[in-house]
Amino acid sequence: MGNDFTRVAEVSPRDLGARTRILRLLHIDLWLVLPLLALSAGGLFVLFSASGQSESMLIAQIRNLSVAMFILLVTAQVRVDTLKGAAPYLFVLAILLLVAVALFGVGAKGAQRWLNLGFIRFQPSEVMKFTMPLAIAWWFSKKALPPNPRALVYAFAMVALPSLLILRQPDLGTSILVASGGLSAVYMAGLQWRYIVFASAIGLLSMWPAWIFVLEDYQKRRVLTLFNPESDRLGAGWNIIQSKTAIGSGGWTGLGWTEGSQAQLDFLPEGHTDFIIAVLAEEFGFRGVATLFLLYAVILGRGLMITWGAQSTFARIVAGALVASFFFGLTVNLAMVSGLLPVVGVPLPMVSWGGTAMVSTMIGFGILMAISTETPLTRTRR
Repeated sequence: MGNDFTRVAEVSPRDLGARTRILRLLHIDLWLVLPLLALSAGGLFVLFSASGQSESMLIAQIRNLSVAMFILLVTAQVRVDTLKGAAPYLFVLAILLLVAVALFGVGAKGAQRWLNLGFIRFQPSEVMKFTMPLAIAWWFSKKALPPNPRALVYAFAMVALPSLLILRQPDLGTSILVASGGLSAVYMAGLQWRYIVFASAIGLLSMWPAWIFVLEDYQKRRVLTLFNPESDRLGAGWNIIQSKTAIGSGGWTGLGWTEGSQAQLDFLPEGHTDFIIAVLAEEFGFRGVATLFLLYAVILGRGLMITWGAQSTFARIVAGALVASFFFGLTVNLAMVSGLLPVVGVPLPMVSWGGTAMVSTMIGFGILMAISTETPLTRTRR
């Protein structure tokens, strides 16, 4: 028997203001939408500079953002119960898409990560970022909590299968984010500390076999370069060295929009994707980075409030896992760019160039808005 619940809310629609009623009717959470729009708009300015002032890339990103915002609003209209019912089917579909990538995927830069359907080319691993939390939450919403060992074994298997399929592409960065989203959902289900300690020990013991049998040679070089980038200044250490140079040269106010030497003179590789915050730091300085952090903090804070006020076990697990996944993506990118973690190819959420990643992120926030604006009914236990 599960222990799902819905909360009581003694609030009549007449007690709400007209504007609040309209926003709730449209399932729009202003405290989430406004910082997302501000972050995306600021990202367009940085992307224009980071791309070498490419108008075509800017227009394409505006199109990506428009599509993503539309999908966010559509996703927000979906009832939480509908999401719960669809969760296992979406998870199976996402697994099949990852298998299709392994069999028929399109390769680029030594990796096979995309599917080309003719009318659209997308990265199925991004789909797993929001289907994983949905599936884990659906699994635990049917179980007694805290979960027993058998339920945990199945949950960990659900996390491991897609993570390994993505790692095989190879895509270490996305694999880490997908796994973190799934494990966050497991934690939100009430994972007891003895299981956390046991899983941590297993993880530490598996690091050496993973180094030998799982990681590719280029991934090993990135890890080793982290400790001494100067050992291969023109090779594996180039990205980190140039990124730290760009960040340090920005100072307090920055060098000015489109005036950063590292980005404009092409010293900084992947400046429009993984290392875009280095461009921001060089051109807008500490003040620009602090503003960016403030927007992220507002988004994360609102996400935590939505998690706290979720109306059911399923909604609470999903919301918490989506917020944690967004936080991990942000943290990994910042640590990677500043030389605290190896370069694993994780973009800066809502700022870096990319269509599939932006759409998957907005779907996640659309789910959060659906949870935020869910109408509370009566409290029941079963």
